[in-house]
Amino acid sequence: MRKTEFDEGAEGRTGIHERNGNLVPAGQDVRLIERIGAHVAGIMQELNLDLDDPNFRHTPERVAKMYLEMFRGIFEGSEPTITTFPNEEGYHHMVIEREITFYSMCAHHFVPFYGHAHIGYIPRSRIVGLSKLPRIVEFYAKRPQLQERLTEQVAEFLWTKLKPLGVMVVIEARHLCVEMRGVKKPGALTTTSALRGCFSDRKVREEFLALVQREHPW
Repeated sequence: MRKTEFDEGAEGRTGIHERNGNLVPAGQDVRLIERIGAHVAGIMQELNLDLDDPNFRHTPERVAKMYLEMFRGIFEGSEPTITTFPNEEGYHHMVIEREITFYSMCAHHFVPFYGHAHIGYIPRSRIVGLSKLPRIVEFYAKRPQLQERLTEQVAEFLWTKLKPLGVMVVIEARHLCVEMRGVKKPGALTTTSALRGCFSDRKVREEFLALVQREHPW
């Protein structure tokens, strides 16, 4: 049974307990879910929805739990916690992890946007475990977010923590605020990029983009 917990710490963070993909209220979460749920119920009433309808009976609570899950990055601190390692092999070429799936919520409309992140960096004296790159993307995605800001946050974090020769992040995403409302353009893809250090060199940047765009060999 999978169990993930973010307990209330010294700073008074709200605890989030997750079992089998479902949030389980604990401590302050119960009161927080009740407060958020009351506001959701108020919105539903303003829309003339019948809260006695069996389909809506637990909707406010479900929505409250969903927001706690989708915005859990807010409660996890100001930056992700990762472990870096000395670059004992003296590797100074490109390290790329591509097609990192993420889901986030648009800060303007609170509807999802989702897609893939591609991350590349050239180490100097420190490297990071490959499993930590998706964790960094996930940390910054789990909050009301802008794609542009998400891209910059991932790049800046790696640039600051690893102090590499260079880093580049490309994010491709679909935004439901574009597809479901407003201009209603299904399939529109938004691409953003952020770069630091040697990736400002055109040849380095082109190598990264060429490797990202390659088809899978399997």
